[in-house]
Amino acid sequence: MTLEQVLSEVSRLSPDGGLVEITGGEPMLQQREVVPLMHSLLERRYKVLLETSGERPLDVVPTEVVKIVDVKCPDSGEGETFRLENLEALTANDELKFVLSSRKDYEFACDFVRGHNLGDRVNAILFSPAFRKDATGARDTSHCLLDPQALAEWMIADGVPARLGLQLHKFIWDPAVKGV
Repeated sequence: MTLEQVLSEVSRLSPDGGLVEITGGEPMLQQREVVPLMHSLLERRYKVLLETSGERPLDVVPTEVVKIVDVKCPDSGEGETFRLENLEALTANDELKFVLSSRKDYEFACDFVRGHNLGDRVNAILFSPAFRKDATGARDTSHCLLDPQALAEWMIADGVPARLGLQLHKFIWDPAVKGV
């Protein structure tokens, strides 16, 4: 779709403005297209959210866009993909997410948050337990790689400036269902 077609469809779905969330895959892989889209949406008075892994430069994202950045932890296998310079692009409106598979991931996330003083720099920090890749059927915590109760207890005990987040779509629909 062209930029004009996307804007037309957004206007059709929400003619009086509203909220637009840009997500993916990794939307910043299409930086040439997505940055002008964000500017155009902001000009039309939409609130714009961008979900990103932080593996691509974020300094080109308009500051008015709420960035929701997923910092990959060591057990994800993608722990080295986050660009530390992206921390400079964050504002007090932005959020950081850490999806945790183990105590090692939890310690990494705590050290990252504290080491970069993120509790005072962003709107929200979320710690979420990862789900097994082969999760299917039951819509409960049995598929979590890290027990949410244990995670909550660690966070309380350590006074981490983060909220516990659960991937609600995996509790509402079969955890294997994509696109919900």
